[in-house]
Amino acid sequence: MKNNRLGVGFIGAGDVSILHGNAVSAHPEARLVGLWNRSRERGMERARQFGCRYFETPEQLVSDPDVEAVFVLTNLETHLHYAKMAFAAGKHVLCEKPVAGSVAEAEELHRAARAAGLLCMPGHNMIYEESLARSHDLIAKGSLGKLVSVYVLYNIWHSEERAATIPGIVRQILTHNSYTLLYLAGAPRRLSAFSASLHYERLTRDDIALVNLEMANGALGHMCASFAADDLSGSPWAYTIKAIGTAGSTSYSYNDWVEARKGISHSRTFTALQSTFDNEVRQFIRSVRGGERPPSTLEDAILCQRMIEAIETSIAEGRAVEV
Repeated sequence: MKNNRLGVGFIGAGDVSILHGNAVSAHPEARLVGLWNRSRERGMERARQFGCRYFETPEQLVSDPDVEAVFVLTNLETHLHYAKMAFAAGKHVLCEKPVAGSVAEAEELHRAARAAGLLCMPGHNMIYEESLARSHDLIAKGSLGKLVSVYVLYNIWHSEERAATIPGIVRQILTHNSYTLLYLAGAPRRLSAFSASLHYERLTRDDIALVNLEMANGALGHMCASFAADDLSGSPWAYTIKAIGTAGSTSYSYNDWVEARKGISHSRTFTALQSTFDNEVRQFIRSVRGGERPPSTLEDAILCQRMIEAIETSIAEGRAVEV
């Protein structure tokens, strides 16, 4: 192992690779060996940005002995293919969310990781913020009493041009909301979802979706995901999480840390976003090196995908759906 640092390779060099690249570069026990991207020009640009090697093919990347772990950062339809390619080469995998395009694919990914005896950690970055981990511990220890309700809310305007590059409001954002809800409150029994398109003029897709949930522990949940408008109120719900119990409550908000400069997708920089990736990479390295179980696993990713498909069914058929 060169310099005793974990050698990482990226398959995919889109916008999310910037956040992962920053996180790997900041970790003293990791180094970005190189990357591959479907668009060679974009891949070369990112390689120059991070000072790493550009691989001409993904096969070359996974077979390089300096690459010990692979981050699959491509479009979700290709995640299973590239993850299995990495497993075949004996590499651990961090797979961006959503980990797969369907429940069946997510289950196949899980089987492939187990058969290879390798780690495949889902890129559920939102749960790696310290404040959210504290909320999780309060709930798990019973410090808030019996959980009554939990809210995961996202209201950040995206242009049509930006929205066209990502897989829709349900799969892009409600995936985040879903695994975060699972982390805090456990699994839901059933849900009912609604969506609308309120600011898109050319895109034929929804820009806002709401979900109400009945949780297995008896609590009620609510999730919102919106590209339609920013919340500019005094206590904005840009990205906000709140849990209320019979003996207390807890909340977490992106707006506690904001920088007045444009982010990758946002009109301002929510500082905690990069921190979630930094902490996620730390967890991945601990899990690879020490076998530590991450707080969100492929089992969670499978259940999260079941929730997403139930949401899509509820929207399409106008009814509550068992999860």
